[in-house]
Amino acid sequence: MDWHHVSFDWNQARAFLATVEEGSLSAASRALGLTQPTVGRQVTALEEELGILLFDRVGRSLELTPSGKQLLEHVRDMRDAANKVSLTASGQSQTIEGTVCITASDIFSVYMLPSVLRHLRDLAPQLNIEVVAVNDIRDLQRREADIAIRHVRPEEPDLIARLVNEAKAHLYASVSYLDKFGRPSSIRELSNHDFISFGDTDRMIGHLNNFGIPVTRSNFRIASENGIFAWELVRQGFGICPMSEEVGLATVGIEKVFPELDPFLFPVWLTTHRELHSSRRIRLVFDILAEHLSGKHQDTHIKERTQRNGPL
Repeated sequence: MDWHHVSFDWNQARAFLATVEEGSLSAASRALGLTQPTVGRQVTALEEELGILLFDRVGRSLELTPSGKQLLEHVRDMRDAANKVSLTASGQSQTIEGTVCITASDIFSVYMLPSVLRHLRDLAPQLNIEVVAVNDIRDLQRREADIAIRHVRPEEPDLIARLVNEAKAHLYASVSYLDKFGRPSSIRELSNHDFISFGDTDRMIGHLNNFGIPVTRSNFRIASENGIFAWELVRQGFGICPMSEEVGLATVGIEKVFPELDPFLFPVWLTTHRELHSSRRIRLVFDILAEHLSGKHQDTHIKERTQRNGPL
């Protein structure tokens, strides 16, 4: 190995990659937490080190040169390799302290996670928990989160997933809405009611249609990407919405619509990176989440496991 030729500066490569993926020097500087001149100097230094031009400056925008496009693939491989090094190192940590990032939908985070966090605080008070309450799917492979709660099974080969529950959902509306517009006595009557959507409206319509509920776009006059806002509209009497049984039962003034209808079933998957599953703190959080989400609480058993010296 000729080590004299291995002098690549990862900071310069990272600045180049961030500029490409974020779209501009200013956006890259925000993503990296650096000043724009610093990012610009790092990209220029990389060009000088390699003796090639990476970007064409077209007015106020940047366009990749053919050389830049060729280099981009290799820098992305470097980024992925660097992430694997970080994941492997994190996976060897056996302390019950530090930070664990959990991502889940906004509804799930608000209604389901507080009891888990209270349990974790009692068992491992040195842990710091960061909750990313969003409805998009975070990239675990890039460490945007350590553990994800999803309703679809991940397909990435480096991720491991456990099906922890098959939750139930029903149609719900506020008592005030049903008092005003009537309680449907058949599935067909549901087509005459207003519905509230959160997330992808067409996907929700498809799911409801699969259950024989004859709704169309005309039934959804209000929609939101934010589940908390949509549920508040339901609570205030704007319409009907499918929601998990736990949330429906926990909300005052909400009534199940057409209770004869079979519940909708949706899977709850707990996911983490394969390397991180050997980290003691992440394994602890993963196992406690699994026990809570499956309805099993084994506090004494978990407490004993946190006191061991070896990995969980």
